[in-house]
Amino acid sequence: MPKKPYMRPTFVKQMAGVMNKFGNSYYRSFRDNIDSVSIESLVETCGSPLFVFSERTLTARFHEIASAFSTRYPNVNMAWSYKTNYLDAVCCALHREGAMAEVVSDFEYDKARRLGITGTNIIVNGPCKPQSLLQRAFEEGAIVNIDNFDELYLAENIARHLKRKVKVGIRMTMDTGVYPQWNKFGFNYESGQAREAVSRLARSGNLVIAGLHTHIGTFILEPNGYLVATEKMVRFMQEVESSYGLTIEFLNLGGGFPSRNRLKGILLPPDVAVPSIDEYAEAICNALLRFLKPNEFPKLFIEAGRIVVDEAGYLISTIAGRKQFSDGSKGYVVDAGINLLYTTAWYNHSIQPDRQLSGIPEACRIYGPLCMNIDMISESVYLPPMPVGSRIVISPVGAYNISQWMQFITYRPAVVMIMADGTVELIRKAETLEDVIGCERIPEKYRKQQ
Repeated sequence: MPKKPYMRPTFVKQMAGVMNKFGNSYYRSFRDNIDSVSIESLVETCGSPLFVFSERTLTARFHEIASAFSTRYPNVNMAWSYKTNYLDAVCCALHREGAMAEVVSDFEYDKARRLGITGTNIIVNGPCKPQSLLQRAFEEGAIVNIDNFDELYLAENIARHLKRKVKVGIRMTMDTGVYPQWNKFGFNYESGQAREAVSRLARSGNLVIAGLHTHIGTFILEPNGYLVATEKMVRFMQEVESSYGLTIEFLNLGGGFPSRNRLKGILLPPDVAVPSIDEYAEAICNALLRFLKPNEFPKLFIEAGRIVVDEAGYLISTIAGRKQFSDGSKGYVVDAGINLLYTTAWYNHSIQPDRQLSGIPEACRIYGPLCMNIDMISESVYLPPMPVGSRIVISPVGAYNISQWMQFITYRPAVVMIMADGTVELIRKAETLEDVIGCERIPEKYRKQQ
């Protein structure tokens, strides 16, 4: 009879009636595949750590969001927020489904044009638009939303130089009942700044106001905030049209919709705490249909980012070492750190083993490989005893991690996409030393010492 492997005894302290106000991250079974492709085969082919994106999830989520709005309002255009995830393959997948590009810098504008997106299918936002970007955007017919008065004056000069009238929108900030209130982007509604900006545009011989834009915040859990924003924008649109004899062609409600991630400090699970996209679409579209005049349907732009891509992204990481701390708690060191997972600062991500493991799940900490004490992937997650070499799957991680990851101490890993037909495509190769130092130059006097 074969000898059973030794398993150390485990004691779990029972504390009935005592609750951690932040809740616990409980052990969630295991995940041995993504879209029917085994975790083991992905790591064998592409290494660890490894980012994995699901084309099926990405496109299905986009269509779910687009449908939520287009079935409630007759004139909707969806735009993909580039800053959420810069990967060419992700952007191309969404453009293929009909998304415009929403960009906030010359870098992002260049990237969209390189991918074949015409200027007329690009929305330019952001609080800092250099002259070169504004001029190119005007020349190529992009939708530019003016952020501040200095930008407005610069835009007037560029349009004057081009010797033609240019249509623009203005960005607005407002009190929607969502706090803390975002007031960085645009002209304030309540203080009269927005009216002043419109007045200046009405007197301009080269700029014509064609639209209104607002972005009320990020990971907004209260759909009513969008209802308030929509009502205020429609009221302001009607005031502008009647006062200046203009026609507002579009209203842009931005993004900020939450994914099914779990914010730190929120006790309820995402399935309970996060409203459905239908609730947001209902709030926005009902407000439009209620406050607009009959048969008046300005174009509605939605700039979706996190809500589209977050749940399509996973990070596979490998256990490199086990820890026993002085207080008796345990932990693990893995090969992926916070330089790859910026969003661990905000979310308690789901962490699952890649296989069924025996043993009682225990609370543990997950540390990354960086020489920094703050390099912690999870402060507390329930996992069964995990041997070195086993793997965890962290999700959802599709939003903002790729666009904000850092080359710090370790190379950035490969990224793959599992296509709808089940094939696996490498969409970003793992970095090498040559990639990291490619932009560096050594002064001549140091070269002589080599």
